[in-house]
Amino acid sequence: MAPRVVLIAGPTASGKSALALALAERSGGVVVNADSMQVYRDLRLITARPTAEEEARAPHRLYGHVDGAQDYSVAAWLADVATVLQELRAQDRLAIVIGGTGLYFRALTEGLSAIPAIPAEIRARVRGLTDDAATLHARLATMDPESAGRLRPSDTQRILRAIEVFEATARPLAEWQREPAVPGPLAGVEAVKLFLATDRAALRARIATRFLAMLEAGAADEVRALLARGLPADRTILKAHGVPWLARHFAGEISLAEAAEGGILDTRHYAKRQDTWFRHQLGGFEAVTVEKAEALLRALYP
Repeated sequence: MAPRVVLIAGPTASGKSALALALAERSGGVVVNADSMQVYRDLRLITARPTAEEEARAPHRLYGHVDGAQDYSVAAWLADVATVLQELRAQDRLAIVIGGTGLYFRALTEGLSAIPAIPAEIRARVRGLTDDAATLHARLATMDPESAGRLRPSDTQRILRAIEVFEATARPLAEWQREPAVPGPLAGVEAVKLFLATDRAALRARIATRFLAMLEAGAADEVRALLARGLPADRTILKAHGVPWLARHFAGEISLAEAAEGGILDTRHYAKRQDTWFRHQLGGFEAVTVEKAEALLRALYP
């Protein structure tokens, strides 16, 4: 009997959504999101969330269920997806988990480090720091030299995460990460695990075409509405690919064409990092082309 869970990982614009939707339609399955930006309800277009028409063709879960003011975490997603998987298991429905966030898949299949929840007051205080990235990195180096050595001085989000862990627990993040992981909901569960390996030149072209189509469909207006909310500058949603560039356009710093060019370039760089991460950091996934993935899934789930 074919496994009742299918995991489809891959870089952005690699064809995951179309593959999952076709499988869900013919199997009666449910598409479950594993992309850290597609959880936000404010940005359907620029994060390439499934359209309303696609969502009507098959059930979708964990898409657009988080407000942009919230900083959603791997732990929060893991709790949400565990509930969804339990529901689908009880209904004997195929769970089709797709996305490009490698840490989500790792947490799902291998587990999550046992770092306790950070108190809201500590998180607010740390996230409210106004020091520049270099100063924050230097501050982290005094608390947790190992984590500081692993992080780029410009990676403000991860630097703040390491600082808040130290502030809350008096232990370095690197030390917590060496603790035995809390098992993920799919630890030991049989699942089809596919990673979509794509031709790099073809992927670059698809990213550009898709980004321009997003703008044509109204992504700039979507971002304008998000910016009008006046969210704190450190909110995760404001880092979605294309948002910083469009913010600069609305501030009068660059043209729309320049914003599009920057958004496309950032997305291409991200796709390259995703591809490298999945190939080297995620065990147990079979690297296949979209065509081979389709053939494999049709054989298992006619």
